[in-house]
Amino acid sequence: MTNTLNASPAQVQDVPAWGAVIAMTLGVFGLVTAEFLPASLLTPMASDLSITEGMAGQAVSATAILAVFASLLTATVTRRMDRRYVLLGFSVLLIISNILVALAPNFFLLLAGRVLLGIALGGFWTMAAAIVMRLVPDKDIPRALAILFSGVSAATIFAAPLGSYLGGTIGWRNVFLLVALLGVLVLAVQFATLPRMQPRGRATLGTLIAVMNRPRMKFGLLMLVLIFTGHFALFTYVRPFLENVTGVATAGISGILLGFGVANFIGTYIAGALIARSLRLTLTLMPLIIGLAGIGMVIIQGAIAPTAVLVAIWGMAFGGVPVAWSTWITRSVPDEAESGGGLLVAAIQVGIATGAAAGGLVFDVSGALGVFTIAALILLAAAIIVTFGLRTDPVKVTQSV
Repeated sequence: MTNTLNASPAQVQDVPAWGAVIAMTLGVFGLVTAEFLPASLLTPMASDLSITEGMAGQAVSATAILAVFASLLTATVTRRMDRRYVLLGFSVLLIISNILVALAPNFFLLLAGRVLLGIALGGFWTMAAAIVMRLVPDKDIPRALAILFSGVSAATIFAAPLGSYLGGTIGWRNVFLLVALLGVLVLAVQFATLPRMQPRGRATLGTLIAVMNRPRMKFGLLMLVLIFTGHFALFTYVRPFLENVTGVATAGISGILLGFGVANFIGTYIAGALIARSLRLTLTLMPLIIGLAGIGMVIIQGAIAPTAVLVAIWGMAFGGVPVAWSTWITRSVPDEAESGGGLLVAAIQVGIATGAAAGGLVFDVSGALGVFTIAALILLAAAIIVTFGLRTDPVKVTQSV
């Protein structure tokens, strides 16, 4: 692949490497599928390991905590390494992680497997947007990013409903083994299609701190933490809510989560149209809709059909969250894509860890209703603050890096 990227932060790739973009998307699909599985398998995992559902939810927290550190350190630790081999390494970790979880005889080895996933997840997402920007010309970047994030939506469609269904038929451990096999496929496709890519940018901890201290960054990252805290408190404990509050059977849960995933996929593309009109409006609407859906589920507790509709609305709204915030990052720090991506991933994973961990504590005290009520209020508060305080105009880069 021809690279003259050291000349400026602008993209100058002439021929789009769509095969490599698809390989990146498969990587997203595999990692996010593994990340989301505990939400649909929480009950059988807790039962098999003789722990509470709140404690089982900490498997999500463990992944997120390590992803925070990985997202902050990956660019620095790998600053002299070919990006192709770094990405292949993350795919190897995906495989090992899921095998370890599938074979874990106790909670601590389960956490060990999830820790490895966190390293792969945080590291991959740190580089994802920056690498996609190197694989295609400027004019194709929006399309390439949409393809990349479709991997998240596809994982949402398959991970939760299929995880719930297969967990009841072949057991939760075998579900994780299937994801390990998916990781093998991801590794093979990436090996065949990813070009060699030398690192770019300064990629030091000092650069990371400097990027974080730029105008608007701290405020935006804080808002992102709040949004993902609320969302993942809801998402991590959605199965207990549907079982214990709504009274849905396992087959029904799979159907409702499938609706969430399909709506999430649709929401990704709706968000693209909304962002073209107004990024601020998109960033505000997403948490607002999710928060209102959460409040609605609390109010109508026990009604299955309206709950299913609200879950789908929630899924559609969340489909736009990663697309909108990635757009915000590219506008805010266009000259330091990897460092900006690392901060974005760190904020997301802090939110995931906080939502899953705090949600587990609340769940053990006041059940799923308490979790959903508090999480929905957090999302509504975030929507209001974003409306009045977040800057979304593009930052102009005047110097090359």
